[in-house]
Amino acid sequence: MLFSTVISFYIWLLIAQAILSWLVAFSILNTQNKLIYLIGDFLYKITEPALKPIRRLLPDFGGIDISPVILIIILIFFRDLLYRYALSINLS
Repeated sequence: MLFSTVISFYIWLLIAQAILSWLVAFSILNTQNKLIYLIGDFLYKITEPALKPIRRLLPDFGGIDISPVILIIILIFFRDLLYRYALSINLS
């Protein structure tokens, strides 16, 4: 199903954004590198619109951002819900 594939791809983008942000925060990757900057900027622009509302609702955890984990759980829930709905339609 196309929708399931899109959700899975977006989950991988969220994971890539989280890993990239950790690598930049620990100075393993440098955003002065043009390729790293472009990849980071792309991932930020793709993931931030979905993460921003979740961040507003969460309390401050002292620098720990769990919004990607929450969004991934929500996306998996909706993907599974959609799969079950599509399966029930096909059985009817």
